[in-house]
Amino acid sequence: MNSIKSDGIILGIETSCDDTSVALIRGGEVASVLVSSQASHEEWGGVVPELASRAHLTTISPILNKALEKGGISLSAVDAVAATNEPGLIGSLLVGLNVAKGISVALGIPIITVNHIEAHLLSVMIEHRIELPYLGLVVSGGHTMLYDVAGIGKYKLLGATRDDAAGEVFDKGAKLLGLGYPGGPLIDKLAQRGDPSFHSFPRSLVHDPSDDFSFSGLKTSLRYFLRDRYGDTGPDERALPDICAAYQEAIVDSLLIKTYRVAKLLGRERIAVVGGVSANSRLREKFWLKADEQGRQIYTTSPSYSTDNAAMIGFVGWLRYQSRSFDELTVTANPSMKEAKAVRRAKGRPRANSQEA
Repeated sequence: MNSIKSDGIILGIETSCDDTSVALIRGGEVASVLVSSQASHEEWGGVVPELASRAHLTTISPILNKALEKGGISLSAVDAVAATNEPGLIGSLLVGLNVAKGISVALGIPIITVNHIEAHLLSVMIEHRIELPYLGLVVSGGHTMLYDVAGIGKYKLLGATRDDAAGEVFDKGAKLLGLGYPGGPLIDKLAQRGDPSFHSFPRSLVHDPSDDFSFSGLKTSLRYFLRDRYGDTGPDERALPDICAAYQEAIVDSLLIKTYRVAKLLGRERIAVVGGVSANSRLREKFWLKADEQGRQIYTTSPSYSTDNAAMIGFVGWLRYQSRSFDELTVTANPSMKEAKAVRRAKGRPRANSQEA
């Protein structure tokens, strides 16, 4: 194995879902990052696991070569390779993990496996010097979770969605409105021309004493609203911006109320909002406004680091490289969040009271 270097070069690989991504991290800085998104899932209205893993197989090698070329770094100069091994789609995870194992064996360098959620939680550190501890809200197509981040490797899961993730309910709402996939960016764009007060959709669990989220009732409410207001014909194009704005507002408010309530309970001055949904313009606007009101600090990432990307995987790999926290080649892929080792639900977590933040 190579000796440890403070400016070590880490090759990051991310294939947990349908984005194939490779990045190079040199001394904690992003030297290059490339992401290849699979557009073929649009016709199915969601990610098809088998198609996703097949696409990774054909894409990973060209993306790897382009990332090396863009970073001006040869593969032989890499000091360690980091890859996502949990959670995610098992077939997709195996593609990236096995490529990483092959590189580890071929070059005689360490392999570091990274939990996808942990990478999101720490992704704000790529661009910001954020002081610990902080509250981390992970919002994406597959996850909606609230963590207390006490340090690197020290995370306590405070709350999670009991049903649909925030990104999932954006996608399902867009499908009901006939907008296509992925739904989040489409709803966000239309909502910018709409009136959030057009209709009052439910904000589930906001008065519940738990720190959990729920969005399935919102999706059902939208379905009944469309049926009762517009019948079989559905809304015309003039009504779509208002419906999208009102629907989006309910999602954002649910996230906002719970997050700030917990921040107040725990006395957290810093809040990191990460994951694909964190790129939503209304979410960023309301979270920053609330932060100004309460004297808190909000940290988000650039859009390129919000969605699934290998830069955050490589960055966590670089942190682990400094402490010689390596894995054996026998390490496996784990699709289940419930069994994930790095960031699992803590027992006896504090509960917020029922007062809004």
